Amino acid sequence: MNSLDPKIGDCRPRIRQLDNAAINRIAAGEVVERPASAVKELVENALDAGARRIDISFADGGKTLIRVQDDGHGMTPEDLPLALARHATSKIDGSDLLAIHTFGFRGEALPSLGSVGRLTITSRAEGHEGARVLVDGGEISPVAPAALERGTIVELRDLFHTTPARLKFMRTDRAEARAIVDVVKRLAMAEPYVTFILHDVSGDTQGRQVFRADAQNGELFDAMRGRLSRVLGHEFAQNALPVDAERDGFHLTGYAALPTYSRASAVAQFMFVNARPVRDKLLIGALRGAYADFLHRGRHPAAALFIGCAPQLVDVNVHPAKSEVRFRDPGIVRGLIVSALRHALAEAGHRASTTVAGAALGAFRAPDGPARVYQMDRPSDRPSPGALRAGFQAQSPGFGEAPVSGRVEPIADDRETRDHPLGAARAQLHENYIIAQTADGMVIVDQHAAHERLVYERLKARLADNDIPRQALLIPEIVELSASDQSRLLEFSDELERLGLVIEAFGSGAVAVRETPAVLGQTDARALLLDVLDELADQGSSRTVRDRIEAVLSRMACHGSIRSGRRMSADEMNALLREMEATPHSGQCNHGRPTYVELKLADIERLFGRR
Repeated sequence: MNSLDPKIGDCRPRIRQLDNAAINRIAAGEVVERPASAVKELVENALDAGARRIDISFADGGKTLIRVQDDGHGMTPEDLPLALARHATSKIDGSDLLAIHTFGFRGEALPSLGSVGRLTITSRAEGHEGARVLVDGGEISPVAPAALERGTIVELRDLFHTTPARLKFMRTDRAEARAIVDVVKRLAMAEPYVTFILHDVSGDTQGRQVFRADAQNGELFDAMRGRLSRVLGHEFAQNALPVDAERDGFHLTGYAALPTYSRASAVAQFMFVNARPVRDKLLIGALRGAYADFLHRGRHPAAALFIGCAPQLVDVNVHPAKSEVRFRDPGIVRGLIVSALRHALAEAGHRASTTVAGAALGAFRAPDGPARVYQMDRPSDRPSPGALRAGFQAQSPGFGEAPVSGRVEPIADDRETRDHPLGAARAQLHENYIIAQTADGMVIVDQHAAHERLVYERLKARLADNDIPRQALLIPEIVELSASDQSRLLEFSDELERLGLVIEAFGSGAVAVRETPAVLGQTDARALLLDVLDELADQGSSRTVRDRIEAVLSRMACHGSIRSGRRMSADEMNALLREMEATPHSGQCNHGRPTYVELKLADIERLFGRR
């Protein structure tokens, strides 16, 4: 039996103390998962040192070389050996592990890197001479003098050369390089007043610059917007809304994109806690909840959100990689994110993203073949306007009488109406699309989608102003649960009652459902409660009941809105435009699609080669 299990031997195993080299390699397995992890640790050290410019270079996806140079405080010759000792750090004094104000605090990164690669640290602190120390596979060389103006240069070569088995788990150089760029971009978003420069020096060349973000100036939101524009692109900055809210010691800032600027995956979601990039399911869930009423399933919001709080309110000492956090009161954080984002989206009013117009313009295609030279552009004698008119009439006797697909009414040229954001209605095409003229362009409105959102917002407003109507069950439905699930549900019974779902304890491990929201009609109470429990376990709160109610209201809005194919008068069309301008979220329908497309006159002229 023992021979089948290699963990069980014939002799009693002895407990032995591992040597420092083995300890550091084990720690490296937790801290340094791949080259991007090493870059993250070294750049965070530079930021903790007060750097204002950080230059990063890598070769072969970071496998053969990672170099990080900063202009921070630097280290003295006496500091260098200590920096390579495990659990030696300048970040904390160990008296309070919750009072952490820096990126690093474990004192593991440098010794771990030195145990799995060839590490060279050159540094100079103000008022001291420059010095250099080398580490190869955990073996530290004596400190030697070195020339350096200021700051620190950390060079890591041949990562994982002491643990070659780890190299087999590395991805391609291109994939590892992408991971490095991603890490640097996330840190650059968190520190807009710092310059970041990233070079790929593979192949013994001078290298190519793959990313650069110069330090921003001005107020925080201006600096943040400029940095996000550089990292995430100008389209994000043009279509993102500023977010600024506080609650119970937490301060939320950042930018969140309009619902019509959504993505097919969650690649454009960035969360930071006290400037630390994190991947936290609570925060992602709150972001998803804030947009739940505006995006169709399968679409994901884009946002860069920064949460600031006292260190005592969040535990960052959860995982060696420090990418996970734990809040003392997660409900406050979730509520802050949801309410702040919904307020920002409401403030946007009827606004839709500029990418909607871009997509519309992209749908127009120029004719294939060589560019035409039009008669009006030829350098020749031109006939008189009267001759042109006579020629047209001779070739087309019915000119001016051709039928059009749609309906154009003679509408007075009302300059005041045109000056409204969505302009003045000029026509209705295919009994579904309203064409409006604005001061500097035109707007095409999907009348059904727009009215559907307007009706939905009215229904939600009525829902918010009054208690949700409830229907009492003739025979209460008994739902058997575990004791812990029963307790969790009863904790939220008051909130559920406000939403029309009335429950009470029924013995040990069961609840009785007395009333349900009337708008849901006949519903499976047990399935509803189980969905609520799943969300409580995952997020710490639940929107299941409210989401189901809003889904019903959305269907009601769809059936109660102007249908496609209905002819509208000019007054009706203009009334719809004015109501859209006054209604929050009217830029997208209940499924996240745009309700209108705006084309500027300059864009239209460009389509016809006028610009």
